[in-house]
Amino acid sequence: MSKLTAAPLQTQVPAPRKIPKKPLLKRLTKGGFIAALPFLAPALAAYVVFVIGPMVSAVRLSLYEWSGFNADPQVFVGFQNYVRLFTQDPVFWTAMQNTIIWVLLSLVIPTTLGLAMALALNRPIFGRNLFRSVFYIPGVLAPIAIANMWRWMYNPNYGVFSELAKAWHLGDGSGVTFLSDPKLAIYAIFAAFVWQIAGLNMVLFLAGLQSVSKELVEAARLDGATSWKVFRHVTFPALRPTVVVVMVLTIVHSIKVFDLVVGMTGGGPAQSSQVLALWSYSQSFLQHDFGMGNAIATVLLAVTLVLVIPYLIWSTKGNED
Repeated sequence: MSKLTAAPLQTQVPAPRKIPKKPLLKRLTKGGFIAALPFLAPALAAYVVFVIGPMVSAVRLSLYEWSGFNADPQVFVGFQNYVRLFTQDPVFWTAMQNTIIWVLLSLVIPTTLGLAMALALNRPIFGRNLFRSVFYIPGVLAPIAIANMWRWMYNPNYGVFSELAKAWHLGDGSGVTFLSDPKLAIYAIFAAFVWQIAGLNMVLFLAGLQSVSKELVEAARLDGATSWKVFRHVTFPALRPTVVVVMVLTIVHSIKVFDLVVGMTGGGPAQSSQVLALWSYSQSFLQHDFGMGNAIATVLLAVTLVLVIPYLIWSTKGNED
């Protein structure tokens, strides 16, 4: 008697049907965009005049040779300023490197620190409102005031770190020269930036944490999930829009950093702490070379768009899904 072998059943899972997108005009009408347009018009007009207009003017001036004085003519030189910038300006590459380092460190240190502080201060602990205020205060101080305060702290003669070195018997404190060391200056300024921006990130994350569903958190804990799993699978996915905002704002703040560098080192020693925004200002208003200054500003704009736009597109698709 032969044995009958049953062939395994193969279930065919139908491919998900792709929903065709509606025409752009219908989507705008359905979404209420046209109805909201009159209310958006004043802000859009101000944005075009005060943001888009200067951007276009900077790109145009980067193609000219001009001293910045109205009496002097603007001479069209094409891409000559960019050729000089990339081939004959060693300070530009130092400034570019420092700006990239600043952006990469900013995406990790103040963002993680702000999220950690928000998670800690979202709990019902004693004095949490006081702690929130204390950590947020640096964010509302003027950057030039923060620069002066941290420059005093770094002073090798009477600064805080010098006194700590004396108290811990690490010398007479004269060796604490963060701002005059070419290898440490940019990181010493970055520490002040972290102190300034971490509180702002904390406030944004605290606002995002209020939208996390408490029912989902309680259900996960009843199922035996650890605190890390609750954060990974419930809290952090709910914080995705907030993370996008924090990341974009951090990138923008990092790329345009100017005041702290001017107040603490002025780009020195030996241009070691130079950044793109300060080098653009120096070329335009100190060297009176507005063509080079605006070429640097245009490169800075391009770097910003390259970093921010792909991340915004990715986050927008995630929200639509």
